[in-house]
Amino acid sequence: MTIFTLLLGLAFLVAGAELLVRGASRLGLAIGISPLIIGLTIVAFGTSSPEIAVSVRAALTNHSDIVIGTNIGSTIFNILFILGICALIKPILVSQQLIWHEVPIMILAHIILLAISFNGRINKLGASILFISLIIYIVISIFKGRRENKEITEEYESAFKVTKNTINSIIIGKQCGLVVLGLFFCVFGANWLLDSAVTLARALGVSELVIGMTLIAGGTSLPEVATSVVATIRKQKDIAVGNVIGSNIFNIFGIVGIAGLIAPDGIVVAPSVLRFDLPVAIATCVACLPIFFTGHKIARWEGIFFLGYYVAYTSYLIMAAQDHDSLPMFSMVMMWFVIPLTLVTVAIVVYRSTRSPLSHRDR
Repeated sequence: MTIFTLLLGLAFLVAGAELLVRGASRLGLAIGISPLIIGLTIVAFGTSSPEIAVSVRAALTNHSDIVIGTNIGSTIFNILFILGICALIKPILVSQQLIWHEVPIMILAHIILLAISFNGRINKLGASILFISLIIYIVISIFKGRRENKEITEEYESAFKVTKNTINSIIIGKQCGLVVLGLFFCVFGANWLLDSAVTLARALGVSELVIGMTLIAGGTSLPEVATSVVATIRKQKDIAVGNVIGSNIFNIFGIVGIAGLIAPDGIVVAPSVLRFDLPVAIATCVACLPIFFTGHKIARWEGIFFLGYYVAYTSYLIMAAQDHDSLPMFSMVMMWFVIPLTLVTVAIVVYRSTRSPLSHRDR
């Protein structure tokens, strides 16, 4: 029954996110909001609505590990799994220059989170810093959106099947209805998912943090998976990548910020998060730099690397939770072989990319 409730909660969250994204994005375009801003804010934030619903519910009921695990886990899942899958389907040539600005902001968001939680708790002041940072980010995005080109505008308008000139009362009413229905689904889905996840964690003897980092993070990120995969297949490259980057920024600045503000006693951050999970999330964000800035392409082999690292990270969490006998050997292999090999590979890629034309990528 717990598994059934958990799956039902996930289904409601995914359906709610889809309704929210569809309603809000088309409404935004209909009333004249920039298509690029919709992609970097409304779509990215809408696909994060499952994380919002779960995190708010968890914050109000003092499940801090769920809040932190869900949002940090989502960052790792979004980059390693979603971008990995998308690159495996089709190498993504990312031509939208504004996204280059989002990657440093994404890295900065996680560094700020590490700084304000270094004492093991996110208090009201720290949460306020995160939320204010979100407001600043949105304002900057709006100003940047005025410089978008015609190609980008057409890509987003095509994706949402509406133009800026199609505003009327029927469209506005319909899209507002989708938004309300989406919120309704998200609220009920969050309640079922959180309650069943906590019950499942206790039954399996693992921490809520591990459940948040794996099951909830992956489950609540399903809207991002669908959005980015479909965009990749349709060759809507800016939507595929912008959705992931924008969602990660919103998860940290917006969701953790809001959760910290409404939590009665703030958000407790476990020592293991500060020592391992958050640094891994920061390293994952930094890993985007050589891919996005050298050649402007996520190649298939890079997608395989990302997916491999996600499998390794998830395996580590599971083995650590069970105190598995293979954990020391697994950690040694990762530390002394896999990570050094990756660093050498990235260095070679960066070196070759600075000396070779873009056509040398993805061979």
